Amino acid sequence: MNIVKIADAVEAILSARSPDGYEIMTGHSTTLSIEAKEGKVDTFKSAEPVGVSVRLLKNGGMGFSYSSSFAPGDLEKMVDNALTGALSQCADEANVLPAPLPCREMPELYDDGVGEVDTGRKIERALELERLALAADSRIKRVRKATYGETLYAIHIRNSNGVYGEYRGSTVSSSLAALAEADGDSQMGWDFEFGTGFDSVDIGRIARRAATKSVAMLGARKIPTMRAPVVLDNQVAAEFLELLAPSFSAENLDKGKSLLRDRLGVKMFSPLLVVRDDGTLPGGMATSPFDGEGVPHRNNLLVEDGIVRSFLYDTKYGVKLGMPSTGNSARGGVKGIPHLGVSNFFVENGPTPPEGLLSGITRGMLLTGLIGMHTANPVSGDFSVGATGFLIEDGVAMMPVKGVAIAGNVLDIFADVEMVGDDLRFFSPIGSPSLRIAALDISGE
Repeated sequence: MNIVKIADAVEAILSARSPDGYEIMTGHSTTLSIEAKEGKVDTFKSAEPVGVSVRLLKNGGMGFSYSSSFAPGDLEKMVDNALTGALSQCADEANVLPAPLPCREMPELYDDGVGEVDTGRKIERALELERLALAADSRIKRVRKATYGETLYAIHIRNSNGVYGEYRGSTVSSSLAALAEADGDSQMGWDFEFGTGFDSVDIGRIARRAATKSVAMLGARKIPTMRAPVVLDNQVAAEFLELLAPSFSAENLDKGKSLLRDRLGVKMFSPLLVVRDDGTLPGGMATSPFDGEGVPHRNNLLVEDGIVRSFLYDTKYGVKLGMPSTGNSARGGVKGIPHLGVSNFFVENGPTPPEGLLSGITRGMLLTGLIGMHTANPVSGDFSVGATGFLIEDGVAMMPVKGVAIAGNVLDIFADVEMVGDDLRFFSPIGSPSLRIAALDISGE
């Protein structure tokens, strides 16, 4: 499917409708998802979606529509629906389309070898992942899910101001959820990896890590309530960073929903923290040449020495707040309306290995899991969630812990960072190394 020719056809229709401006986005992908369970394939899904969308400006309004059919009549209907949407809106001076800027090419995003690997090998990968987990430890009794997934994709975008860009990419991933059982107790451990090529994912490492996590939590119990130093492993630290991320959005600044409103240039966090949003990051989950409206991705420094240095903008909220776009328009494929979001949003690595973060803690807790983080409030920053992990005694992670709760405010979490690990990892487009926090309230027995 030639997505450039589809855009050409839409552009020809637009020439007869005389909009004040337009944007066309086309996308084509092939996806494969395999799940193994109990030694056989439990789920096999394959799809090849193709689509086109258009945004139109007319009399200050912005309309949007998309189509997965490329018949001339359906493309005309898509354009007319977008035009009707634009005319039904009130005029907004922030409804503008970006001007063209040079984008770097990223051929490294695509590995054409993925499509050449036989489907049987991909099925075997999911099955082997399950076998490796079961063989890792005699206490691993079941695997809830072992997966293989891949996506090959191509994106093309153009607008009436002269923006014109395209790229293609590949993503391969595997994940595992393993269940350990002993003495009437059962615990789950999960892990995953992603990359651009078939051989970029190490299923042996995934199996070992998931098995180790589940076995290590066997025999977990509550501990007494205390206020103590805590170490957040990199996955937990990333979950807290995800709670903080919306506060860097110019949309939330404009709507009064940001914890950091009027805090530009103010020291809000630990001086050890450097936070970036970098859509050009090599190997990042959200890396691409440009954002959802064709603006080049870039490396945005948000926090340095604990000071808020900048915020994130797309074209619309850049106009509203008098700032250029930072390349942070996000969209869920051609069917998604562009909105302000993050790309690769992360805390930079520090100098300390994860085990070194425990050193000097007489009594505290290593947090390895959170329960109910979706209930935390991104507007106030307050959270009260369940937690699992390990009791730290004299600098060593000892007894596994479950059934406790932690409470506080996300600003305090990042203000109280006293050590930063060197194990940055992305579990989504948001990543972090492990972090040591000076003190946190832990509610137990």
